[in-house]
Amino acid sequence: MAKKIRITETVLRDAHQSLLATRMKLEDMLPILPKLNAVGFNSIECWGGATFDSCLRFLNEDPWERLRTLRKEMPDARLQMLFRGQNMLGYRHYADDVLEEFVQKSVENGIDVIRIFDALNDIRNLQTAINSAKKATRGGKKPEVQVAVSYTTGEVFTTEYYVEYAKKIQEAGADSICIKDMAALLTPYKTEELVKAIKANVDLPVDLHTHYTSGLASMCLLKGIEAGADIIDTAMSPLALGTSHAPTESMVAALQGTEYDTGIDLPLLMEIREYFMGLRKKYIDEGLIDQKMLATDAGALIYQVPGGMLSNLLSQLKQAGKEDLLHEVLLEVPRVRKDAGYPPLVTPSSQIVGTQAVFNVLMGERYKTVTKEFKGVVRGEYGQTPVPIDPEFRKKIIGNAEPIDCRPADLLEPELEKLRKECAEWAESEEDVLSYAQFGQVAVKFFEKRRNEKFGIDGKHGDAEKQIHPV
Repeated sequence: MAKKIRITETVLRDAHQSLLATRMKLEDMLPILPKLNAVGFNSIECWGGATFDSCLRFLNEDPWERLRTLRKEMPDARLQMLFRGQNMLGYRHYADDVLEEFVQKSVENGIDVIRIFDALNDIRNLQTAINSAKKATRGGKKPEVQVAVSYTTGEVFTTEYYVEYAKKIQEAGADSICIKDMAALLTPYKTEELVKAIKANVDLPVDLHTHYTSGLASMCLLKGIEAGADIIDTAMSPLALGTSHAPTESMVAALQGTEYDTGIDLPLLMEIREYFMGLRKKYIDEGLIDQKMLATDAGALIYQVPGGMLSNLLSQLKQAGKEDLLHEVLLEVPRVRKDAGYPPLVTPSSQIVGTQAVFNVLMGERYKTVTKEFKGVVRGEYGQTPVPIDPEFRKKIIGNAEPIDCRPADLLEPELEKLRKECAEWAESEEDVLSYAQFGQVAVKFFEKRRNEKFGIDGKHGDAEKQIHPV
């Protein structure tokens, strides 16, 4: 039976997040939006993830204005965002009232598909986000609620583990499921086994998302399609491969004339490719794309480190003048991950585990210095880890602090009204309040700059503090 495969295009979000630390500006996107709009993709992923942080911190852009512009310029496309469950787009858990407001405003401003995931695969951290997305509307239209399984490997992560999690996702009310392989750990035959098992047990469309880091993505997508996947994530070829995704044009060509034909116009993709080739050259010339990020590294299957995390570890070591210790850090990452209960390596757990591994190597003694965030993971501030943490190790890291065993957000008081008051001086809209909720002083600096530009004031401010680049 013929089955048209649908494609989610990632060039406006995950592709540049993976290759150039989410630095693509809106002005770089604008000229090509009409053609992207005309393709007929299942969806265009263009918001969420690290784009929000990057807009405020580095690009002097209002992320909400970016979304509204994308909505206006691509009226026929379904716009998709990545949402980190109770973490939203920030780095801590937020109270339910803030999350509910953020989801509604995202949909109001133009989002059609919300992909929700939790870094620990703790379903409790997803339920409020799922419920909020199911209630949200824009003009009477509801978004698609896609919930992602954060894929990783390790002793507990069997096919049965993922099938059980997929069943929980269906019960929680998801419209579709994404297998989110952020660290490029899937292999072709594992993909086939996993997709078949999920499709046999869950009656929802399956979207397959994997990265090219280990060189296997195209093969994984093809085996996944043959096993029953309904949607695949790809990126336009100039910003594909390396730590990004399989090339859109190649996958469209591979499926042409088969029962899986996407129906997408390849000549139109070639026109879009030409535009992004110009951007690729510009980014390489500006030093935004490091050629190392374009190479294949099957070592990813050993280190289990996502591409964005890899570039971040390298950056941290360069700052310490210890770039030569990268190999040691990469060997330390899986050891730290095991100690921390095998969290999948995705934002924020990837940064937390990676930074702790860097400290362990630089200090020459494991856990001599422990980050506040690592203590938080071990204590349970981010939710339940896939494998219980050894009680002795937990005590060593958190001392006499009380471990958290409930849904972390249950301990949070409603905070939206308090945040509104805190940022009343700068906020011009409810959306500004939500920017402030997640990025505090980084958002304030953006608001001040915006106000100065509006009134022609020359505000002299230093750069916003640097933060670990998210993956």
